[in-house]
This record gives sequence, C-alpha cells and structure tokens, in this order.
Amino acid sequence: MKWVTREKAKVDRIACPWLIKKFVDKNPEFLFVPPETIPQVVKDTGAVAYDAKGVELTHYKENGEERVSFDAIIKKYKLTDPALLELAKIVRGADAKIPNPPPESAGLEAVAHGFRNIAKDD
Repeated sequence: MKWVTREKAKVDRIACPWLIKKFVDKNPEFLFVPPETIPQVVKDTGAVAYDAKGVELTHYKENGEERVSFDAIIKKYKLTDPALLELAKIVRGADAKIPNPPPESAGLEAVAHGFRNIAKDD
C-alpha cells in the first residue's frame, strides 16, 4: 500500500512510517511530497494520506487535548499494545504542545530535528 505525507519530515512524520510498517502494513511505500500535491497524489495513486491538513490520519483534539497523527493511526487501526500506547505519549509530547510531556519526548524531538537537518531528502 502507498502512504503519502508532507515532505521535510519532523517528529510525527518520522514516527508514523515506523508505526505503519511495524503494525499496519508490512510492505508499505512512503511518498513525501509538497503539501499542496497531496490531494492529487491520493487521487492518482490511491495512497493513504497522513499528517497533512484535511485528511483523516492527522492531528485532532480528544477531550480538549491535542493528539498527533501517530495517535490517529493507533486509533483507526485499533492498536492496543500497552508499550505502543506509552510510545504514543512520547511522540505526542515531542510533536504537540501538551502540558507535562514525558521526559523522553525532548530526546525524540532532538533526534527527529537532527535527521531533518542532515537528510538530503525524505
């Protein structure tokens, strides 16, 4: 299956491909494209869009708190592994403005920004 998101990946767009490959789609193909081209890529390829404006698998609010695309994928695909749910808290803390993020979130955010700075492309 094809999956499409915005180019120049940050925390959520780095964590989501891992989540998808490990728990949702054993043979995914990831496309990282300019945000304005996502609707056309979806139309042309049938790709599932994530972490982009106006798509199902993106940031949302739950009980007044921000959730990230990683959370949206967990919810849609009914993933329930307790360790995965703990990891979701770390990803959320690194990508969203939430109160009292787990301490590991700062490290994940730093690593993700480092990847973005050294990578020539996604």
